[in-house]
Amino acid sequence: MTRWSDRFPDNLRARRIKARIFRIGCSVLTWLSVALLAVLIYHVTRAGIGWLDWQFLNSFWSRRVTEAGIKAGLLGTLWLVSITAVLAIPIGVAAAVYLEEFGGRSRVNRFLDINISNLAGVPSIVYGLLGLALFVRWCQLGSSLLAGGMTLALLVLPVVIIASREAILAVPKSIRLAAFAIGATRWQTVRYHVLPAAAPGIMTGIILSLSRAIGEAAPIIIVGGATMIFFTPEGPMDEFTALPLQIYNWTTDPKQQFQELAAAGILVLLCVLLLMNASAVYIRNRAQKSRPW
Repeated sequence: MTRWSDRFPDNLRARRIKARIFRIGCSVLTWLSVALLAVLIYHVTRAGIGWLDWQFLNSFWSRRVTEAGIKAGLLGTLWLVSITAVLAIPIGVAAAVYLEEFGGRSRVNRFLDINISNLAGVPSIVYGLLGLALFVRWCQLGSSLLAGGMTLALLVLPVVIIASREAILAVPKSIRLAAFAIGATRWQTVRYHVLPAAAPGIMTGIILSLSRAIGEAAPIIIVGGATMIFFTPEGPMDEFTALPLQIYNWTTDPKQQFQELAAAGILVLLCVLLLMNASAVYIRNRAQKSRPW
């Protein structure tokens, strides 16, 4: 009769060694990535910090280095993010609520689950081509803020849906059962109990998805975002530029001063991204402290 020790040899020590090697390897790779990022930030900061002043933030594009600024790009980015948020947030949250609370596990919903997960990994330039064909040409919106915002909304919509579903799924089932026990309908349970409990996680996912939209340049280039704008947009049908486009334009200029302007623009974009990510972290930490479970 085969003994238990013969069938399953005692290799606990070998497994511990492998686990330690794996842990050390992950730590080394992580710190290498952090070091590389620190080097890049250092070089960008050293090149662009001297150009950061009010004149740089409040001036339009110019061939004169001392008069060039990012006002049009900064305001265009804020317009794009606003339009993206208005379109993507209600649709994404509503889709997440339906799929998680009302949709069940039918064949159609499983098909939607698979495709939403796949769409979250599609390259951004594909969304740019879709926006060009659908919004710019078929809907005849032209190279407008609305076309750019709708394209970015398509880009972040799968991320918003997935993040919202995860936040809703994290709400304890006991809250739903307690609401049903006192006679609440499913919609009343979702509206007054599930969504308020999941709101911090939903907000965190929304902010992180919008942070991704801010840094995207490929979809904006495809839908016709300009690189040289000498006015600030006043409506959703105006032409526009964005910070990534201005940074890209300056990096293609052979003059060293414009390379430094691009570094200054990168610093501004990083500050906006860090501010949004810090807001997401603050919302999450505050929500975790206030949760009763």
